[in-house]
Amino acid sequence: MLSLGTRNTDSLLGAVAKVLADEGITLENSTWLLEPLLVKSGVLTQRAPTELERKDIEYGRAVAHQLAQHDIGQTVVIAESACVAVEAMEGTDATIARAGEIMRSLRGDASTLSRSLTVVKIAKPKQDMRFDVPVIGVRTIEVMQAAGAGCLALDAGKCLLLDGEKVIDAANAAGIAIVADGNAS
Repeated sequence: MLSLGTRNTDSLLGAVAKVLADEGITLENSTWLLEPLLVKSGVLTQRAPTELERKDIEYGRAVAHQLAQHDIGQTVVIAESACVAVEAMEGTDATIARAGEIMRSLRGDASTLSRSLTVVKIAKPKQDMRFDVPVIGVRTIEVMQAAGAGCLALDAGKCLLLDGEKVIDAANAAGIAIVADGNAS
């Protein structure tokens, strides 16, 4: 029986990895066959982030790094340098949807919702690439569009784009900017 100090993702997955290692089973980096799907550094979409979105990315990265250090979540949603939503156990898409609901409630009529939300998804400071790798898919772009988010910032080399080009195509069609920082956590 394992005794865990905390029951967060790192502790739980680390305990499983230890049990497997004790049995002689070595876990490999889960991305070794998926390297082409790891996000590359730079602007990935036709549209680059605006100056306001870049400021939101900078602020969002600072907030997200603090949360990730405690294994709370890896995604924050920012609007005009204010944190609108923080990911916990619900996951990235649910966090983005919740941010959209918060903004709609602040603005009233959903038809007035503008693309003012910026989503920042980072890797943890010591992200164990054997498991629990940050992932973005087409569904995330759809949720962003519905929530009124116009920009997505990721950590280069530490986040998987499922269906790679389909994600970029969906973002381009929705007018969403995607940028990856080469100085990932």
